[in-house]
Amino acid sequence: MTNRLATETSPYLRQHAANPVDWYPWSEAAFRRAREDDKPVLLSVGYAACHWCHVMAHESFENPRIAGLMNARFISIKVDRQERPDIDDIYQKVPLMMGQGGGWPLTVFLTPQGEPFFGGTYFPPDDRYGRPGFVRVLLSLSEAWTHRRGELRDMIEQFRLGFRQLDLVDLGREAAEVEDLPAQTARALAQDTDPTHGGLGGAPKFPNASGYDLVLRICQRTGEPVLLAALERTLDGMAAGGIHDQLGGGFARYSVDERWAVPHFEKMLYDNGQLVTLYADAYRLTGKPAWRRVFEEAIAYIVRDMTHPDGCFYAGEDADSEGEEGRFYVWTPAEVRAVLGASEGALACRAYGVTDGGNFARGTSVLNRAATLDPFDEARLEDWRGRLFAARARRARPARDDNILTGWNGLMIQGLCAAYQATGCPPHLAAARRAASAIQEKLTMPDGGVYRAWKDGTAKVPGFLEDYALLANALIDLYESCFDKRYLDRAVELVALILDKFRDDGLYFTPRDGEPLVHRPRAPHDSAWPSGISTSVFAFLRLHALTGRDVYRDLAEDEFRRYRAAAAAAPAGFVHLLAARDFAQRGPFEIILAGDKAAAAGLVQSVHRAYLPARVLAFAEDVPIGHGRRPVKGRPAAYVCRHRTCAAPVTSGKALLERCASWSGAPVASTRHAGASFPEQDR
Repeated sequence: MTNRLATETSPYLRQHAANPVDWYPWSEAAFRRAREDDKPVLLSVGYAACHWCHVMAHESFENPRIAGLMNARFISIKVDRQERPDIDDIYQKVPLMMGQGGGWPLTVFLTPQGEPFFGGTYFPPDDRYGRPGFVRVLLSLSEAWTHRRGELRDMIEQFRLGFRQLDLVDLGREAAEVEDLPAQTARALAQDTDPTHGGLGGAPKFPNASGYDLVLRICQRTGEPVLLAALERTLDGMAAGGIHDQLGGGFARYSVDERWAVPHFEKMLYDNGQLVTLYADAYRLTGKPAWRRVFEEAIAYIVRDMTHPDGCFYAGEDADSEGEEGRFYVWTPAEVRAVLGASEGALACRAYGVTDGGNFARGTSVLNRAATLDPFDEARLEDWRGRLFAARARRARPARDDNILTGWNGLMIQGLCAAYQATGCPPHLAAARRAASAIQEKLTMPDGGVYRAWKDGTAKVPGFLEDYALLANALIDLYESCFDKRYLDRAVELVALILDKFRDDGLYFTPRDGEPLVHRPRAPHDSAWPSGISTSVFAFLRLHALTGRDVYRDLAEDEFRRYRAAAAAAPAGFVHLLAARDFAQRGPFEIILAGDKAAAAGLVQSVHRAYLPARVLAFAEDVPIGHGRRPVKGRPAAYVCRHRTCAAPVTSGKALLERCASWSGAPVASTRHAGASFPEQDR
């Protein structure tokens, strides 16, 4: 027996197809049924790799008694927040307005018109953990709907007012201009960084890639040691911890402790794409070989385990396997010795912190780099790691969320481009180009726009602002990596569509011709990935620098003005917008190459290896600002320009980096000269 979700493509929805709940997908049919039956709507939002979503499903949605209560008194709708982030963004505000935290599973109760009147996240089946039981919630709200609907109408009006007030919090503030807010925010992030383990806050601890990207940018500009120290503590702490898969590469979503030791084991594409970029950029600044190893291993994980045969990337992997969280990843000393033998196993246990007591459930251990061995044994650790990885591969893997999401693929393409530019490894560029081709083929709408999601041959849900903006920036990165002008042209098309579809009185998350909802969200705040607004601003600024069209700069400045006060009041929610502000404040400067593209490889490599966060890069024939730039005496030349003024051309990589340093006002480091531990073309 299955319900309506059996015909959906979403892996998350299909996980609930065998529930005894009479689920609907989000649809007009569901709300029409609610109106006809005069029943409230129970909206449940989650995603395929969500551990607590699985818990609530097992405890409540698979329970015939609770399912019967839901079926008798409610119309129940299941939503995959990865397919419909607009619905998630709107209704996440309900528990927040009630003074609770947000998260998943999200459980919200609505009228047949989609108006919320109560919400929360995970509910246990009975009163537990200081939370009301789901059965009690269902009975209480059903009784209120039948006998006290006037009281619910008062709640509905309060939520309606709350949506408007939340918008005004961001848009209606006034504040004096703060001098160099990006730098002030980066310094505050560094000050708040855990002095022992790195990262922000205590348990649970999230990577916060956008925050430390801002720290890295300001560190490059100012050279302040405190910024570099905070970045190093964080990147080294994550790399050594269990949040980093010590055997297979890649990162889990967060750690449940402040030491990065024990992760919540689900792995998400958006985290790994951003962290590849962060580690690759930090490597370009410092030349630190350990950071290169981290992003190379993360890429290896994505290519090996998270890549569709056509080249695009899957959304994530579950935390659970065989019904237990983390089972795939954890070890006991006996299991390690069974693979490596007694002597080598003991050393590996010491290196990875595997103990008899364990640091996780049932006396098992999550692997951490807990100790450094002597140089001889450290040299053997790579072999032990490979053997442990091969043994782990024989275990039952966690389920994979094989949705293909446009915006998240954009984040991974950006990571691959950063890695390619930092190392020159052709497979990284090849993987980025294959993914971009697959997205173009599978997720392009008839009007040239993009769909949100694709799976099993079906593209669905028109894309949201973040999909257009993240993909546009990824394609600019691809152009700057390989100088195929088609990528730049497509980025220009996507930005034109952003203006056509998403801009009215500022930018909105949903297109103007999208499905009417109870509220049209703007979603300006960064979440686990940058907001569509901040990412659009970056695209505007980069295209202004590449094309010279002032309209792009004006669009960016309009959004800066709109959120200036909100960013000054709560900068942690706008760090990517502040990174864009830093980019704009610095100029930025354009590096225009003239001459044969193949012959200019040395100049290109010099720029690619250096961390220059406030530059754009193009060949003269590809961009309007390249007009009149010529080779010098038959040799490829580079022109460094800023504010439409160019310095004399240079023809060597060394001279180009010196010119960039003088124009950027900051020292320029380059991994080309950093003595990296890998050959430049080794993989």
